[in-house]
Amino acid sequence: QVQLIESGGGLVQAGGSLRLSCAASGRTFTSYTIGWFRQAPGKEREFVAGISRFGQHTYYEDSVKGRFTISRDNAKNTVYLLMNSLKPGDTAVYYCAADPVYGLRVSRNYNYWGQGTQVTVSS
Repeated sequence: QVQLIESGGGLVQAGGSLRLSCAASGRTFTSYTIGWFRQAPGKEREFVAGISRFGQHTYYEDSVKGRFTISRDNAKNTVYLLMNSLKPGDTAVYYCAADPVYGLRVSRNYNYWGQGTQVTVSS
């Protein structure tokens, strides 16, 4: 079992930056690949970024490549999502998830989810 808690969301103007954190407790953090997803009102939950257990591999959805950076600090049991050059289209609830049983880009593959943090980007 692992518990995930997201933080760092908020209201920001277009072009601004936010850094989200996903703090984990429970089983050994390095056991888990971690993904970030987002869900806007009326839309399906979509993959944003993922990171392998020791951070050597990272993955991004095309629309955030070059703007978002995922990283992890295993000593602190925390994964980060640094979001730069934010756009109104990035507005959503952002979730972190752990332990995908197969492809990390698919939300239904994940066993554990946080409660989400709201990101709102104003134009």
